[in-house]
Amino acid sequence: MRWSIDFPIPHSHFPITYQSKILSMGSCFAQTIGQKMNDAKFEILINPFGTIFHPMALARLLEVSIFSDPFDENLILERDGMFFHYEAHSDLVGKTKAELLEKLNQRRDLVLDFLKTGTHLILTLGTAWGYELLDQGLVANCHKQPQSMFTKRLWKKEDMKLSLDVLFHNLHQINPNLKIILTVSPVRHLKDGIPENQLSKSLLRVLCADLEESHANITYFPAYEVMMDELRDYRFYKSDLIHPSEEAENYIWENWQQALFSLDTQTKVAEITKIRMELAHRPLNPDSASHRKFLQNLLSKLERLNAEFDFSKEIKSISDQLNPATTN
Repeated sequence: MRWSIDFPIPHSHFPITYQSKILSMGSCFAQTIGQKMNDAKFEILINPFGTIFHPMALARLLEVSIFSDPFDENLILERDGMFFHYEAHSDLVGKTKAELLEKLNQRRDLVLDFLKTGTHLILTLGTAWGYELLDQGLVANCHKQPQSMFTKRLWKKEDMKLSLDVLFHNLHQINPNLKIILTVSPVRHLKDGIPENQLSKSLLRVLCADLEESHANITYFPAYEVMMDELRDYRFYKSDLIHPSEEAENYIWENWQQALFSLDTQTKVAEITKIRMELAHRPLNPDSASHRKFLQNLLSKLERLNAEFDFSKEIKSISDQLNPATTN
């Protein structure tokens, strides 16, 4: 008996390899998939401005980076002795305005480098609902300010597409070889309401389809559809019933690899995943001869892989366990 319906995901025409340089930005899925790729030793920059949910807020941050624009100091606020910016997530914080601006500018310059020299840009769209700060326009984050300061509304698909069309045109000017992967986040925005969340996700899905049709360098990965159709059961959610569970994340990650990685890259990811599992192994007796042999074999694998991937920290950790007397 079948308990779910799966569906084929076409293989990408511009697959990711270990020679790729990747920028992943957007909602929680951008962070989740980006971290899995980072763990697998890809060169990737993940959400440098923190989690960003709205497509037009994402577009604005990328435009600022492309043109090295200054961040609007009028959008800086102070809360509990710390400084935040309405265009970035609260993870990006400074003890002073100057410190915050310095961090923002450093992230902006880093993003520009990845956009100029990178191969892939992953954009995960979270919601079409957004908040406008009075007299200032759309913000990326409200930073726990009074609701009376904001107007909440649902953005039209046409407005979001125009914003992203302009962004993609500008990206093409600085890096015509950059490939873009769009996804709709599988995380449910239930604070907006269940019908409202479905409406929002529907708009984002149509937006992605329109953008994919309009731009030859764009592909869409159906993370939202996998969650909604293949994993349509609350057992695949965390206890908040909003975020996908670890099992669901791993299932989507497997689909991601099959759709977007070259075959050789998938083989290497599997090898690195096995190495990571061995690194996480906790022995019954750390001083046993069998565990020492296990560590020596693991060290040999790491040293072999280190020619292609940076395993220097892991090699040092294993070496220290094998030679405790030489460690500081």
